Amino acid sequence: QVQLVESGGGLVQHGGSLRLSCAASTNIFLFNVMAWYRQTPGKQRELVAAHPRVGSRHYLDSVKGRFTISRDTAKNTAYLQMNSLKPEDTAVYYCKAERLVGTTTDDYWGQGTQVTVSS
Repeated sequence: QVQLVESGGGLVQHGGSLRLSCAASTNIFLFNVMAWYRQTPGKQRELVAAHPRVGSRHYLDSVKGRFTISRDTAKNTAYLQMNSLKPEDTAVYYCKAERLVGTTTDDYWGQGTQVTVSS
């Protein structure tokens, strides 16, 4: 059973920074993609950043230049460094890991961590 545990959320002022962590219970090299999503009440969960094991990282347009996703296989942890935070970044942030198994993909989600940016 794969478990993902997020941490690092909290309350920060407009323009501040936070670093989210996603600790996996297994070797993250097994995951072909690790990603961060976010969700606000009444809205669908949206992809914020994705880090494939091979290939380019992907970012939501509104966070490009401000957020950076990374993965540390030695620590089995993925990170989301968030700088120049804005009130519209307020959301619950979720870590997702995807593992390709044959022709299908197994998805794993963390429990979420709240990020609140005050104006």
